[in-house]
Amino acid sequence: MNRHLRKAFVVTAAITTAGLMMTACQNDSSSGTSKSSGSSSSKSSKDSGTTGNSKASGEQDAADSVDSAPVANNGSGAKSGVNGTFKNGTVSYLAAGKYTVKVPGKTEQAFFVAEDTLVYGAGQVCGSPRSEARPQCTLDELETATQKKAVTADVTMKDGIATVVRERHDAQNGTPGGVNGTWLGNVSYLAPGKYTVSDMKGVEQAFFVADDTLVYGAGTICGSPNSAEMTQCTPAELEAAAKKGFSAKVKLTDGIATTITEDR
Repeated sequence: MNRHLRKAFVVTAAITTAGLMMTACQNDSSSGTSKSSGSSSSKSSKDSGTTGNSKASGEQDAADSVDSAPVANNGSGAKSGVNGTFKNGTVSYLAAGKYTVKVPGKTEQAFFVAEDTLVYGAGQVCGSPRSEARPQCTLDELETATQKKAVTADVTMKDGIATVVRERHDAQNGTPGGVNGTWLGNVSYLAPGKYTVSDMKGVEQAFFVADDTLVYGAGTICGSPNSAEMTQCTPAELEAAAKKGFSAKVKLTDGIATTITEDR
């Protein structure tokens, strides 16, 4: 009996010891697994690149939110960004600081003027129609002139704004522009301030008179046919004589008479 008890005790002790060893092993395994899981989770979070992806997404959103510069709309009909020179155009007043230029055969183009727009006159905007010089005019003079009637001019634009408006000499109320020379023929009245002179072949040349046009008579326009000296006549005397017709030598500069000398 004692042998059996000792044997049972040994077996029980062995089982207990084995159980304790298995429990210790399981605890170590569980601890290792937990540690491994934590490392794996941390590593996975690092490898996922969440922070990096968030930054990249933000940069992309910022880039997508940048719009291209809108095209300016000036509201006058002028196409924004219009560049070039409109030669032999007719400039008309549209509104304060806004004009249009019409070139034969092309669509009328609206444009703006700015403080640095250069305006040169040839008699209508400012200056003298008889001078080759083009004095610089003010924007107010341009506005005043074009409000009365259209002005023939060359207009250079940049981005729909005129950089230069240069009046042409041929803008004198429809007279053939730039006519120069001396005509000897019959002078006839056409309209107030407007006349014609025919050449040797009977071809008529229209011209204008200005305040400084010199008119000399020898009995028909004014003065006496018996006088050795020519008499300077008035514009009214010229008009009255031209309605009847008389022969004279007419010197023209840019389509305007500088002198009208009655033929004796």
